[in-house]
Amino acid sequence: MRSLEDLLHPITPDQFRAEYQGRKPLHIPAGEGGPKAALLDWATFNGLLGQTALWTPETLKLVLNTRPVAPEFYCELADTQSGKRLRPSPAKVNVFLSTGASLVVNDVQTLTPALAETSAMLGQAFAGLVGANVYCSFGGVRAFATHFDLHEVFAVQVEGEKTWRLYENRAEDPVEFPVGDDQVVGWFERTRGRTMQDVLMRPGDVLYLPRGWYHDALAEPGASLHVTFSVTPLYGRILFSLLEKAALQDPAFRAWLPSASLDDGKALQAHLARLGRKLADLAAHPQFRDEIAMAQQKLVQRPAEYGLPVRAPLTGYRRTGLASPAFTGPVAVAMDWAFGQPDFAIEDLCAQFDFVDPDAIRAAVERALAAGALARV
Repeated sequence: MRSLEDLLHPITPDQFRAEYQGRKPLHIPAGEGGPKAALLDWATFNGLLGQTALWTPETLKLVLNTRPVAPEFYCELADTQSGKRLRPSPAKVNVFLSTGASLVVNDVQTLTPALAETSAMLGQAFAGLVGANVYCSFGGVRAFATHFDLHEVFAVQVEGEKTWRLYENRAEDPVEFPVGDDQVVGWFERTRGRTMQDVLMRPGDVLYLPRGWYHDALAEPGASLHVTFSVTPLYGRILFSLLEKAALQDPAFRAWLPSASLDDGKALQAHLARLGRKLADLAAHPQFRDEIAMAQQKLVQRPAEYGLPVRAPLTGYRRTGLASPAFTGPVAVAMDWAFGQPDFAIEDLCAQFDFVDPDAIRAAVERALAAGALARV
């Protein structure tokens, strides 16, 4: 799916952002034809599973009656050119599937053109890190107990049917689970609240769940296959690391703090207040906004593009010694790097700064070329 419109149709992106995003779940039935089900099918999924060198115990997992199957029961040491590696055994995995175990295949967001295209689209639409997992389950056997996720969820049903049970409670913007792994299942069940809605997902249906929404799911009779896209934008914690880097360029943040034992702590209080105002000024600066924008774009995974056997030509530039035009925004970071090199290829510049709009980079290079600060090699 190339656009958010494609994924959400007939709901518009504006309607989604105004009424649902971060607020409440949204179930979008497939309608006639269910074109969104073309995201993945059994044949493609089986083909991926057959690429056994791709899979590890971390990326291919089995779950039976809400409990994960330990890797030693379905994996074996395989001889590879790099030495022995623990890999899932197709024969052992099939035995567990025959008992009704669910198969969870993680990190598939780049493994087919359709998955890569949808993942990249979601990353750009929400300025976040996107992952994609595939869930294969069978009627009457529950894979996961009630839980909520620490990210936004877009689930696309592609084969069979599955019922999602949504509960009335929601954790407020969670970034971690408040209890240990040995307590988490019981804690979720105690805090989930009453059932709010049962959603029957059919091929081509889409379900959106905001972060923190309690839910569980159970496959209907037969086999079910769905893809879940997790979307994780940045949140306020990123400010601490970026502000630290920016603040330490100011000597005020490198100075010793006054002792709290002097003057009843008044000097320390005044010093902290001054630093707080400086931090507020830093956070409000347009350059700091650009730093956040670049951090967001670094999360977006772009589809890989190769054009072999053709090798793309490189377009070289060198500095002339004349002053460069002034640049603002994220492209300024790329151009600072370019002018720090004796010469460079614009293709390499775009590769080094793939989180900056390549059209903006090309426009900046043309400006520098027109100003005489760069010359073609």
